[in-house]
Amino acid sequence: MDIYASALTVFLLLFFLLGAGLWLFASFLLLSVVGLVVTVGMDLGRVGAIMSQVMWRSASAWELSAIPLFILMGDIIFHTDMASRLFRGLSPWVDRIPGRLIHANIGGCTLFAAICGSSVATTATIAKITVGELRQRGYDQNLALGSLAGAGTFGLMIPPSINMIIYGVLAEVSIAKMFAAGVIPGAILALSYSGYIMLRCLLNPSLAPGAQRVDWRDRFAALRDLGPIVLLIVVVLGSIYTGVATPSESAVMGLLATVVMTLASRQLTLRIFATALMNTVKTSSMLLSLMAAASFMSAAMGYMHVPQDVSTAISSLHLHPFALILVLGLVYVALGCALDGVSMMVMSVPIVLPLVVAAGYDPIWFGVFLVVMAELGQLTPPIGFNLFVLQGMTGIGLSRLSAAAFPFFVITCLVGALLAVFPGLVLWLPGRLF
Repeated sequence: MDIYASALTVFLLLFFLLGAGLWLFASFLLLSVVGLVVTVGMDLGRVGAIMSQVMWRSASAWELSAIPLFILMGDIIFHTDMASRLFRGLSPWVDRIPGRLIHANIGGCTLFAAICGSSVATTATIAKITVGELRQRGYDQNLALGSLAGAGTFGLMIPPSINMIIYGVLAEVSIAKMFAAGVIPGAILALSYSGYIMLRCLLNPSLAPGAQRVDWRDRFAALRDLGPIVLLIVVVLGSIYTGVATPSESAVMGLLATVVMTLASRQLTLRIFATALMNTVKTSSMLLSLMAAASFMSAAMGYMHVPQDVSTAISSLHLHPFALILVLGLVYVALGCALDGVSMMVMSVPIVLPLVVAAGYDPIWFGVFLVVMAELGQLTPPIGFNLFVLQGMTGIGLSRLSAAAFPFFVITCLVGALLAVFPGLVLWLPGRLF
């Protein structure tokens, strides 16, 4: 069979399996086995040997140990009052800014993302506090929900991002550098969102009620509520950037600090801890089984020469590097309509990364660009997970939530284009720290 026909057949089979409702990791395994047997002509014994070696090597990677630790840390925090204290601590500081408490969505998601690493957890935790509060105070619901859906994606960009850990393992790049590379783009996204909210509220003041009387005493008193979150950020990120700990070791330190603080405040019960452990086992099992299956699929694609042939075919088009990134961006936006960020990443990195590196882009930069594409997927119906979270918490229809989130989708696209034109925004901080 012609190699291009074989590659096309493999990808069509993948989408057929996904469309049939088969679990993603099972689809990867079945696809890889069929590809090696039919296309390469391997016997099942050799296929099994390759599968066992590749999947064991992937599943035993030390860097992946940080994933369940960060998930457990975020789940424990979800069951405490840290999110409500975070909202109370931010409220006095944004009271004089046009848009007022809507900015608490942006600030709250930014700070919570810096200790959680999950987009869905960030959205759910902040929404639990702010959705009802902003509605009762008379804020425009579309702007509030749209900002929350957009800012919830910060869990993918702002370290410690689980997606960045997965990309670091797949691309074999430093996870600490990936974390550092996400800081400035994450700040740009947060400031861009806040700037849009300010502009909307200046043009239409009725979107937010008038300011209350808040003095500097109230602002400084509110810092006590921000203390626990700031302490966790310092423990987790400070230990990484100062070289005291690796990302996996910093996850242990962050989890230990979380347990100590929640025990000291008498909020961590045996029931909450058991629930958090069970949720962590479920989520981690899903992510790590997906990683192992994707590693086997990557090896199978290598035996089938799919990455090399695709690279050769695209290279023959002599695309400008910007044109290549534009094409990839459009492909990822389309994939985001049907796949979550992790699935999109593990499917594409083995094939796309060699093309991007050959075009002259840094793999660290591409990892951040890929995270931006995953953020867009969180806002894209019908599989926009942040939209599903808000739909479940508010009962509002998916079409209305999609319309509310669309301006923030556009802003994220513009930030992605900015990072493509000025890659130094991504690479400057890791270059300075490491």
